[in-house]
Amino acid sequence: MKFFIALLVMGILTQNFTLSKFLGICPFLGVSKKLNTALGMSAAVIFVMLIATAVTYPVNMLLINYDLEFLQTIVFILVIAALVQTVEIVLKKYVKSLYNSLGIYLPLITTNCAVLGVVILNIDNISIYSAYNYGFLHSMINSFAAGVGFMLAMVLFAGVRSRLETADVPRFLQGLPITLIAASIVSVSFLGFAGLVEGMGLM
Repeated sequence: MKFFIALLVMGILTQNFTLSKFLGICPFLGVSKKLNTALGMSAAVIFVMLIATAVTYPVNMLLINYDLEFLQTIVFILVIAALVQTVEIVLKKYVKSLYNSLGIYLPLITTNCAVLGVVILNIDNISIYSAYNYGFLHSMINSFAAGVGFMLAMVLFAGVRSRLETADVPRFLQGLPITLIAASIVSVSFLGFAGLVEGMGLM
C-alpha cells in the first residue's frame, strides 16, 4: 500500500510533470486563463493518459517480441493521436461549449509532451517495477498521478492568472512576461515537496 501511495505523491507533488519536469507547458500556459477550461483540458489529458497507457503497454510487449522497439515512439504517437481524435469527436458532439473554449489546444494534446512522456517513462520503468509484480498496475497509477498533477498545476495557475488580471502590473511586464514569472514562482513553490516521499518513509 505504501508503494502505491508513494507513486501518487511523487506523480502529483514531488515529480509533477508540469512544474518539476516542465512537460505539457503549451496547454499549461495556453488554457489556464479560466478555471473551467483548465479543468476541462485536465480531464481530457487524464483520460488520454490512462487510455494511452492501457493501450501502449500491450503494444510495447508486441514490439519487444518482434524486435521492433525502435518503433516505440512512432507507434505511441499514433496511438495518442487516435485517442485525442476520439476525445475531440465526443466533446464536439456532447460538450460543445467546452470544445469551443479549448479551441486549438484540444488537438494539441496529440503533441503534448506530458502524455508522450508519461507513456515512455512507464515503459522505461517496467524492468524496475516488474520485481514488485506491479508492471501494468504501476503504469496505470503513475499515469493517473501524472494526470492529477497536471490538473493541480492547471488549477493553481488558473487561480494565479485570475489574480493577475486585477493586479497592478507594470506595463513592461504585462502579458507573457508576468505570466512566465508567475509560472516560475508556482514551479519553485513545488520544490518544497522535495524529499516528502523519503521523509514519510514510503519508499
